[in-house]
Amino acid sequence: MKLYLLWGMLIGSAGLLVVMLLRNRQAFQWFGMFSMQLVFAAVLLYLINLLTPYTHFELPLNAVTIGVVGVLGVPGLAALTALKLWVIG
Repeated sequence: MKLYLLWGMLIGSAGLLVVMLLRNRQAFQWFGMFSMQLVFAAVLLYLINLLTPYTHFELPLNAVTIGVVGVLGVPGLAALTALKLWVIG
Protein backbone atom coordinates (compact mmCIF):
# COMPACT_ATOMS: atom_id res chain seq x y z
CA MET A 1 0.00 0.00 0.00
CA LYS A 2 1.28 3.46 -0.79
CA LEU A 3 2.75 5.44 2.06
CA TYR A 4 0.82 8.61 1.20
CA LEU A 5 -2.45 6.69 1.49
CA LEU A 6 -1.58 5.53 5.02
CA TRP A 7 -0.58 9.07 6.05
CA GLY A 8 -3.81 10.40 4.54
CA MET A 9 -5.88 7.92 6.54
CA LEU A 10 -4.00 8.83 9.73
CA ILE A 11 -4.48 12.57 9.22
CA GLY A 12 -8.13 12.08 8.25
CA SER A 13 -8.94 9.98 11.30
CA ALA A 14 -7.12 12.44 13.59
CA GLY A 15 -9.14 15.27 12.06
CA LEU A 16 -12.40 13.41 12.63
CA LEU A 17 -11.39 12.75 16.24
CA VAL A 18 -10.76 16.46 16.79
CA VAL A 19 -14.14 17.32 15.25
CA MET A 20 -15.90 14.81 17.53
CA LEU A 21 -14.13 16.16 20.60
CA LEU A 22 -15.01 19.75 19.76
CA ARG A 23 -18.67 18.97 19.05
CA ASN A 24 -19.34 16.86 22.13
CA ARG A 25 -18.40 18.33 25.51
CA GLN A 26 -18.82 15.00 27.30
CA ALA A 27 -16.35 13.34 24.93
CA PHE A 28 -13.87 16.14 25.58
CA GLN A 29 -14.18 15.58 29.35
CA TRP A 30 -13.74 11.83 28.87
CA PHE A 31 -10.59 12.42 26.82
CA GLY A 32 -9.22 14.71 29.53
CA MET A 33 -9.90 12.16 32.28
CA PHE A 34 -8.26 9.38 30.26
CA SER A 35 -5.24 11.58 29.61
CA MET A 36 -4.90 12.28 33.33
CA GLN A 37 -5.04 8.54 34.06
CA LEU A 38 -2.26 7.92 31.56
CA VAL A 39 -0.12 10.64 33.13
CA PHE A 40 -0.74 9.16 36.59
CA ALA A 41 0.24 5.71 35.31
CA ALA A 42 3.47 7.03 33.79
CA VAL A 43 4.39 8.82 37.03
CA LEU A 44 3.59 5.70 39.08
CA LEU A 45 5.75 3.48 36.87
CA TYR A 46 8.53 6.07 36.97
CA LEU A 47 8.43 6.09 40.77
CA ILE A 48 8.63 2.30 40.86
CA ASN A 49 11.65 2.41 38.55
CA LEU A 50 13.17 5.16 40.69
CA LEU A 51 13.16 2.73 43.64
CA THR A 52 14.94 0.01 41.62
CA PRO A 53 18.28 0.32 43.50
CA TYR A 54 16.46 -0.52 46.74
CA THR A 55 13.92 -3.09 45.55
CA HIS A 56 15.83 -4.68 42.62
CA PHE A 57 12.54 -4.72 40.72
CA GLU A 58 12.02 -2.90 37.45
CA LEU A 59 8.99 -2.53 35.17
CA PRO A 60 9.57 -1.10 31.70
CA LEU A 61 8.18 2.33 30.97
CA ASN A 62 6.57 1.87 27.55
CA ALA A 63 3.20 2.37 25.89
CA VAL A 64 1.87 -1.08 26.80
CA THR A 65 2.65 -0.87 30.52
CA ILE A 66 1.39 2.71 30.74
CA GLY A 67 -1.80 1.67 28.93
CA VAL A 68 -2.41 -1.30 31.22
CA VAL A 69 -1.86 0.73 34.38
CA GLY A 70 -3.82 3.67 32.94
CA VAL A 71 -6.87 1.57 32.12
CA LEU A 72 -6.82 -0.87 35.05
CA GLY A 73 -5.22 1.32 37.70
CA VAL A 74 -3.53 -0.23 40.74
CA PRO A 75 -4.87 -3.74 39.96
CA GLY A 76 -3.20 -3.43 36.56
CA LEU A 77 0.06 -2.52 38.28
CA ALA A 78 -0.34 -5.56 40.54
CA ALA A 79 -1.03 -7.76 37.51
CA LEU A 80 2.09 -6.51 35.72
CA THR A 81 4.14 -7.06 38.86
CA ALA A 82 2.81 -10.60 39.31
CA LEU A 83 3.39 -11.37 35.63
CA LYS A 84 6.96 -10.11 35.78
CA LEU A 85 7.72 -12.11 38.94
CA TRP A 86 6.06 -15.23 37.50
CA VAL A 87 7.95 -15.06 34.19
CA ILE A 88 11.32 -14.40 35.86
CA GLY A 89 11.02 -17.18 38.33
